[in-house]
Amino acid sequence: MKVVAIVGSNRKESYNKKIADFMQKRYTDKIEIEIMPIEDLPMYNEDKELNPPSVVTDIKKKIIDSDGILIATPEYNHSISGFLKNAIDWFSRGDKVMVNKPVMIVGCSPGALGTVRAQMQLRQILNSPGVSALTLPGNEVFIGAVHEKIDESGKLVHEPTIQFLDTVMNNFMDWIQKVK
Repeated sequence: MKVVAIVGSNRKESYNKKIADFMQKRYTDKIEIEIMPIEDLPMYNEDKELNPPSVVTDIKKKIIDSDGILIATPEYNHSISGFLKNAIDWFSRGDKVMVNKPVMIVGCSPGALGTVRAQMQLRQILNSPGVSALTLPGNEVFIGAVHEKIDESGKLVHEPTIQFLDTVMNNFMDWIQKVK
């Protein structure tokens, strides 16, 4: 099973990138997770939609060839990042590569709510007609106080959070099989 990961932060020490890296390593025996280089995407431009830059077509092809999508979203001002929105705009135009693609959302922050508001907005975006992704129902991953749950190297070490991620990842793999 192959999943592409989209991390909605381009910050070098992004907590969401660290969670995606952790998941990539932890579940390597069950699922292949490839983190997409969305930091290389130019700003979406409708004038270039039908003839997009190669980085756009390369990532779109990987999404098409994948079994599902993992999105790790930060929360900026009670919303998703412009960086993540830009990627979704590229992927929802032209050949609309996210339509009917299973999606799992995770998000973490130093705050107590762990991206709950951003994820509500992201679910709304993923349900829009141009995107029409199949978001994993009933499995919300809000990792609050993440800075207290990772070690100095950036590895998630908080056992209850790890066990919860294990459960949700298994649910996601089941979800992918159900919607195929």
